Amino acid sequence: MTSLRYAAFVRCLPFAVFMAFVGFDEACRLLAERGIISVAETALYGLYPVKTVLVALLLYRYRKEYTEISLTDLKNLPVTLAVCCTGILVFILWVHMDWSFGVAESPKGFNPNLFTDRKLQAGMTAFRVGGAIGVVPIMEELFWRSFLVRYTVDSDFTKVPTGFFTLPSFIITTLLFGLEHNFIFAGMAAGALYNIVLYGTRSLAQCMLAHSVTNLSLALYVLYTGKWYFW
Repeated sequence: MTSLRYAAFVRCLPFAVFMAFVGFDEACRLLAERGIISVAETALYGLYPVKTVLVALLLYRYRKEYTEISLTDLKNLPVTLAVCCTGILVFILWVHMDWSFGVAESPKGFNPNLFTDRKLQAGMTAFRVGGAIGVVPIMEELFWRSFLVRYTVDSDFTKVPTGFFTLPSFIITTLLFGLEHNFIFAGMAAGALYNIVLYGTRSLAQCMLAHSVTNLSLALYVLYTGKWYFW
């Protein structure tokens, strides 16, 4: 494998594995709805810890390849504070853009109350929150704003500086990021703002922070309101 292909591979594999689990989950739900198979909702919930751990292991395995991530960027406190505010803004937009015509399909979300065992309920919730704030932001930002944003500028994306702006790359990644999520327009708003963070800071770590703050805010909101469809 060439160095360029390897660089793309290590940034795409965690995302691909995560999305494969999502696809498997949705396929099982579709087959269950049609009466082809019988599967409990809580059994499908068990896929989340598996994919979270697997993706986390992949990120750890290839951590030395992600040289574009610099945690020292977070030491710039004024910028970091602004990025955190952007993450909260994305959360606010997300919960107010739950329009029915912006949903690819009716999301059922993750409802921990379906577990009768309190310890299992707490454990699954912890995995859900932990994955949302500690794994998903790293995995997604590596794919969207490290790989794809640069790849749409030049197929040899390693030559493109982090945070390099072109209008086509901005539009393409914003649209595709929206299509990845159930709430498409909310997803596009999030993708646009995370892209702006990237262009403004030229820091992938700051993008990950913004994404993590959004997911943490959303997790707290869902747990407080019981609006599980946001999960």
